[in-house]
Amino acid sequence: MNSDDLSGRLWQFAARVCKVVDSLPDTRVGRHVAGQLVRCGTSSPPNYDEGCAAESRDDFVHKLSVGLKELKETRGWLKFVPLAGLLPERKVAELLIECQELVRILGKSVATAKAKRRGQ
Repeated sequence: MNSDDLSGRLWQFAARVCKVVDSLPDTRVGRHVAGQLVRCGTSSPPNYDEGCAAESRDDFVHKLSVGLKELKETRGWLKFVPLAGLLPERKVAELLIECQELVRILGKSVATAKAKRRGQ
C-alpha cells in the first residue's frame, strides 16, 4: 500500500466515523461522545498527509505518532458507544475492525521510521 492509498483509506475511515457520529442519539452523553469522536476520528488523515510532507524524519515520526494516538482514542470511543447503549454493536463493529487495522499500519510505520532514525 502506498502513501496515497493509505491516505485515502484514512479519509474514508474519517467519513465513516462522521456517519456514526450523526447516528448517535441527541442526549447529553450522545452529544459528548459525538464531539469526542468527530475530533479524534477525523484527525488522523490530515496528520498522516502532513507527515507525508514532513521536513525531516523527526517531523514525520511526530505527525504519524499524533495520527496513531488519535486513532487509538477513536478506537476507545467506538468501543464505548455500544457499552453505553448509544448504538448497537453491529453498527460500529466493522468500523472498529478498520480502526484496529489502521492502528496496526500506522504503528508499524512509526516503528519503522524510528528504527531508521536510530540507524542514521
